[in-house]
Amino acid sequence: MKALSATIALVLAAPVAFAQDGNADDRGWKGTGELGFVSSSGNSRSDSINAKLNFKFEDAQWKHDLFAAGFRQRAEQTVLADPADPDSATRVMEVSANRYELGGTTARKLDDRNALYASLRYENDDFAAFDYQATVSVGWGHQAIKSDDTNLYFEVGPGYKHVKDRVTGDSDGYFIGRGKMDYSHKLTENTSLVDTFLVEAGSDNTYMQNDFGVQVAMSSRLAIKAGLQHRHNTDVPDGVKKTDRLTTVNLVYNF
Repeated sequence: MKALSATIALVLAAPVAFAQDGNADDRGWKGTGELGFVSSSGNSRSDSINAKLNFKFEDAQWKHDLFAAGFRQRAEQTVLADPADPDSATRVMEVSANRYELGGTTARKLDDRNALYASLRYENDDFAAFDYQATVSVGWGHQAIKSDDTNLYFEVGPGYKHVKDRVTGDSDGYFIGRGKMDYSHKLTENTSLVDTFLVEAGSDNTYMQNDFGVQVAMSSRLAIKAGLQHRHNTDVPDGVKKTDRLTTVNLVYNF
């Protein structure tokens, strides 16, 4: 919960910090903050919040990409104070999802199309197959398309992953192959498609994540984004689902 609160605070505070220090473009950095909240009440209650923060930098020699994300959900559950007495039932709010993710990539350009990169990613999830997944990777990046309307960038290389099983509590490390695709396309002057696909393939487990979104700009700073996220682990403990899905509608602030 503390990590998620810190992520949300960064999303809200970053625009203020940039406004105080000057224009982000003058510093060579650009950032995006996203925040979404849903609450329902009545016959049942639930609430959820998700936040994302991303910083990007690019010049003639370097590309940097830093990110943080968090998701937390609570839902009303019926709890029996006495399992033998149905009348002892009470309704309480319990956490049903809680995770955060941190990471970054640094790439040294070889030319206009190619680069060498190093990447780190850490994920903590209280309700997934693994308590945490930590990955380090190095490899080659390639800019396949870069125009005013379309961007397509690939990364591929070897890496190492360390995980902790949620059920057994055992920790394990193994070598992986990592691949990533970043795609964006401008449909109209104010509407864009974005998609990021990540795969970390190893002998013990293959992790895949795809984030697809449609973003509609309301101004140069503000936008609304509808997103669909799929997260999949090929090898999970019994009783744990392999795939998690998350649908979001977020307010986006560009700085």
